[in-house]
Amino acid sequence: MNPNKALWEKGDFTKIAETMRQSGEDLAAKLHITPGMQVLDLGCGDGNTALPEAKLGAHVTGIDIAANLVAAGNKRIAEAGITNCTIREGDAANLTGIDDNTFDLVVSIFGAMFAPKPFDVAKEMVRVTKPGGRIVMGNWIPGDPTLVAQILKISSAYTPPPPEGFISPMLWGVESHVTERFEQAGIPAANIHFEKDTFTFRAAFSPEVYLARFRNYYGPTMNAFEAAAANGKEAALQQELEELFKAHNQSTDDTTFITATYLRVTVVK
Repeated sequence: MNPNKALWEKGDFTKIAETMRQSGEDLAAKLHITPGMQVLDLGCGDGNTALPEAKLGAHVTGIDIAANLVAAGNKRIAEAGITNCTIREGDAANLTGIDDNTFDLVVSIFGAMFAPKPFDVAKEMVRVTKPGGRIVMGNWIPGDPTLVAQILKISSAYTPPPPEGFISPMLWGVESHVTERFEQAGIPAANIHFEKDTFTFRAAFSPEVYLARFRNYYGPTMNAFEAAAANGKEAALQQELEELFKAHNQSTDDTTFITATYLRVTVVK
């Protein structure tokens, strides 16, 4: 199996996505969506931004590599009675079946950044975007002191080194790398814009319970705990992550409210 597909089908990211719904809606509201707009949501998971985009009147095609998330997203669409959004399986690096110049807007929030072959991902996103259309990516930033970058940093210290040739997904959070990838896809640097934005995780339970969701359902964290257990370091990883979640929680009661900084990339074709 494709290792990336295996990673995201391993757990159940919907258990994390449930705590990201409000931020997904807030982000969709910033995308200047107009009724009838053709939108591709790439690496959409179970539809955190795809469903709000459709509610704003766009015709949305969602694509994700994980079959379980595609099924969960289509279930949410059906339950909401939305008729202008569909989600299907696909690979961000090879958007087979999609014609050139199809979409007014291509969106990928913490999705396409995890696909291997980042230059192919940039090329494909540009290819399917209409002239004058936009690409918007949300990417975690390496070394950032906020939650998600630190989860991934801590987890990587407990896992085996990646295979030769592996390109870290976190490089999508580095402006120079993003610029290089889109320039190779034919986009002038002047058409690539960056700003830092905030995503908020909200949960009606404690940071410790929230960490348990990552441990049980988030593929990268699941892999880290498996590797740590094999080396007798499971308790150390648990302690590090518990301290991280508690330190970043801004809630004053037994709930979770944690913000995380990401790089918002806007590309004009």
